[in-house]
Amino acid sequence: MTDGTVHLDGNCLAGPLSEILAVEPTTAWWRCPECTRSGPLAGLHVYGPEPGLTVRCPGCSYIALRLVREGEHIWLTVGGGSGAFRFSTA
Repeated sequence: MTDGTVHLDGNCLAGPLSEILAVEPTTAWWRCPECTRSGPLAGLHVYGPEPGLTVRCPGCSYIALRLVREGEHIWLTVGGGSGAFRFSTA
């Protein structure tokens, strides 16, 4: 996004994603299906925190994932698609 919106880097995903993944998430490798840019998850741009985290490619702003907390559940949408995974943290 180039509208001057402030973003964080993908390292801020370490806490939320570690609740549902068994590996260190920020070292995972990601490749953008739109612009083919690749790199670690930590290099992505993260916007939020409310109503959730939206993670975008720094090259073309493609939505890599969305992460929303709802009570004891975490909703994770990977890619720009409409499907989502729900994880329970309880």
